[in-house]
Amino acid sequence: MKAPEDASGEGHGFRSYPEARRTLDRIRLVSTFSAFLLAAIRLQTRVVCSPSPGPLAPALYVFGDSLVDNGNNNKFPTLAKANYLPYGDDFSGGVTGRFTNGRTVPDCLAELLGLPYPPPYKSFNESAVTTGLNFASGGCGILPETGNFAGKCLSLEEQVRLFESAAVNDLPRLFKSSDEFSGYLAKSILTIFIGNNDYILNYLNPLIYNTSRTYEPQPFAKLLVDTLSPHLERLYNRGARKFVVFEIGPIGCIPTIAKGSKHEGVCDEGSNLLVSYFNQMLQPMLENMTSSLAGSMFVLGRANSLCYDAILNPSNYGLTDSRNPCCTTWINGTLPCVPLLTPCPDADKHFFWDGYHPTDAVSSFSASQCFNDTKVCSPISIQDLVQI
Repeated sequence: MKAPEDASGEGHGFRSYPEARRTLDRIRLVSTFSAFLLAAIRLQTRVVCSPSPGPLAPALYVFGDSLVDNGNNNKFPTLAKANYLPYGDDFSGGVTGRFTNGRTVPDCLAELLGLPYPPPYKSFNESAVTTGLNFASGGCGILPETGNFAGKCLSLEEQVRLFESAAVNDLPRLFKSSDEFSGYLAKSILTIFIGNNDYILNYLNPLIYNTSRTYEPQPFAKLLVDTLSPHLERLYNRGARKFVVFEIGPIGCIPTIAKGSKHEGVCDEGSNLLVSYFNQMLQPMLENMTSSLAGSMFVLGRANSLCYDAILNPSNYGLTDSRNPCCTTWINGTLPCVPLLTPCPDADKHFFWDGYHPTDAVSSFSASQCFNDTKVCSPISIQDLVQI
């Protein structure tokens, strides 16, 4: 007759309680090791940007929207927040307010430059930061009214004003002389990622904004470029000389648009056409600023063509899914991540993290190519920009 199964371990093939304990301990050890091994494998899939042995620039400053916001919106009354899991699921610092699973493009650029990640601008009030700050704010855009229906955010004008305030009132006291401070600003890198929301949340949102009824596509693009230009000049007037301004990406391919509209193919090419007008006007504007503002260099980040190619040919970039978000989102993969739900196990193989934003893997190859390749960032790469 079979012995009853009880807590002693008898009836499980164990001859004694100590033997059962030793076996259970071995099982726990194997389970712990397996969990550690899986975690290590997951970390190894994270594409590492090769860091510089020393700082190549004194500072990296960031302006933009949720593509690069790293926590500024945490402080604001707004719906545009990412201060909850699964956001930050693969980031070394956990949940920070980044709208992705890991790093953003500026984070990867900072690694390549040998700098710490630029903290949210609020951090400047907590410590003396001279290696750069991040002024980006999710939901906002070039136009001051963009995104305001979702709550408080920092428009580009407000971000520039905050930089001006820091450059006039705060940063100079951290340097020995005005000449030293001027040299610091002239060698620092300023990156701008802005304009996506002026289309996604504004021009393509006629229930809230009337811009699509007021402007045809090309005049609207001109309005954005004409509004952007003086903000860049204001940064120049405060001493900045090195700029990297990124194109608007292929918004017709992001899940919130591609899954929400009827179209043929992978992307909504009508939406992509809209932003192409802005991108076509951006390049000559930057070239004109470089030639007219003494000592300046405005680099164009060709984010649109790079991301479009990665979406259409994901295997060329080590990706397997360029259509669906990795996290579980509201409304069929078109919106932000649902809080606390476990995301896909292979985020490094996905282009999109949620309905709007790319994964750490996309940020990594985008930053690396802009840093090294003049086909992506022109007329010179960031690697060359730091040398001038």
